[in-house]
Amino acid sequence: MILFRYLTREVLLTMSAVAGILLLVIMGSRFIRYFSDAAEGDIPVTILGSLMVFHLPGFMELILPLSFFLGILLAYGQLYMNSEITVMVACGMSPMRLLRVTLLPASVVAVLVGLCSLWLTPAGALQTEAALEEQRSRLDVSVLAPGRFQDFGGGRTAYISDFSSDGTEMQEVLVHEQPVAGAEKTHSYVTRAGSGYQETSMETGSRFLVLEDGERYGVTPGKQAAERLTFERYTLRLGLSRNRQELDALEYATTTELWNDPSPRAQAQFQWRAGLPLMVFILALLAQPLSRVNPRQGRFAKLLPAVFLYVAYLSLLLAAVDAVGKGALEVALGVWPVHGLFLALGCLLLWHSQRKGMR
Repeated sequence: MILFRYLTREVLLTMSAVAGILLLVIMGSRFIRYFSDAAEGDIPVTILGSLMVFHLPGFMELILPLSFFLGILLAYGQLYMNSEITVMVACGMSPMRLLRVTLLPASVVAVLVGLCSLWLTPAGALQTEAALEEQRSRLDVSVLAPGRFQDFGGGRTAYISDFSSDGTEMQEVLVHEQPVAGAEKTHSYVTRAGSGYQETSMETGSRFLVLEDGERYGVTPGKQAAERLTFERYTLRLGLSRNRQELDALEYATTTELWNDPSPRAQAQFQWRAGLPLMVFILALLAQPLSRVNPRQGRFAKLLPAVFLYVAYLSLLLAAVDAVGKGALEVALGVWPVHGLFLALGCLLLWHSQRKGMR
């Protein structure tokens, strides 16, 4: 039990450190992408936190197997470097016994990966797409931020000083309209209004920006003449209301729905989700013999070949999923030969390690 706690702690601590770094890099990259969209006015800043939380299970289902694989390599490699494995061998520790110790934390990681891949990831993807689709279905000017010049489509740039307390009315609105390429009118219009709000026609589905108490100026480049219009109420047509897309993609389907769907694309998605927990055990089987290093070589001697092996595993798995989805590979055969290939490779490496011993 002392050895079990020690080895498990070393593996899980190393895995946590690797997973934290990978998660920070991936989530940071996605956050920068969303923040750029928010800066351009495509999405509001208020939903950034929700989007990152919804993406978290999808990140974890890929990060956890890799971080556990690297955790075993680095932790056991350090044990070889410190000659602690030599002491364990002297105490009767064999590769098979070490494997049994390794498979216990692997079971915990596999359960976490299974929860993410089979349940949390599709639910999070659905919530993400629903939030983005809801934002797309809103009026174009709903993403405007006070105190900034922002484009909102159709060659229009708007500026507002503030919103009302309930957020339904804009105050001190300035709209600049540039002539669209290919249009007959070449005027540039600048409209200033004391207030404005948005409305949608229930009959036609058209969206309008209604401005009140303002002036509208029309200028043609190259001409000194200008048009001036004073109004109490002026309406700008923004476009047709976009219907929400049906979120029926297999990426958002529950695992039960995929199981009951006999189509190749659904079965490919199901096999991908079900294969990720199995991947954790196979990677643990591969990592143990690969972690055996010579103290003179250093603990990172086999890290690069092991990473290449993981990339080959994941690439073949994705290729098999794509082939099953396109009907090029039988659904009954599916992605399981890829798992079987690397399982056989892990058993071969373990047998070779058992034959040579861990000395």
